Amino acid sequence: MSLLAWTDERWYTLRSGYRDLYNPSEALQALEQGDFTLAWDELWNNLIYKRDVDTAAYASVPEIVRIAWQLKLADWNAFALIATIEEARLNNDRNPPIPEWLMDAYERAWIDMATLALQIYPKAEDPELVTSLLSVLAFAKGKTAVGTYAVGLIEDEEAPLLHIDSDDN
Repeated sequence: MSLLAWTDERWYTLRSGYRDLYNPSEALQALEQGDFTLAWDELWNNLIYKRDVDTAAYASVPEIVRIAWQLKLADWNAFALIATIEEARLNNDRNPPIPEWLMDAYERAWIDMATLALQIYPKAEDPELVTSLLSVLAFAKGKTAVGTYAVGLIEDEEAPLLHIDSDDN
């Protein structure tokens, strides 16, 4: 069950990373229905802007986690997006705090996503997925520096940052 009903008025009061009103519920519903390309593009483009996040990002985290569990989603986007939101929340003082009405669901979502990451990790082979899983696990354990570093690896596509050839493993 969704944290907020899709018709809940609070969806219309949320703010994007650009700080304008943004209702992510349609993109989240598209994700839930398997329209991954449309959903991920919209969520990445609206929830985060130059390390700015706001209430739409915070409200999306429990929904992304719920959908990831529901679909047994081993998609790097799910893990990378919530890790990037958390990195921005923790490392950018311009970002607002999580609203009180959302705090319990947000914190539970992190526990649930870490549990899912542990289930997926043993079979994960895609480098972006592996790095995204590690970033989620680091943030879930309160290891902000490690999680932040892993998010940087995701964003920089690993090999250029580490100066290695991806065939070198």
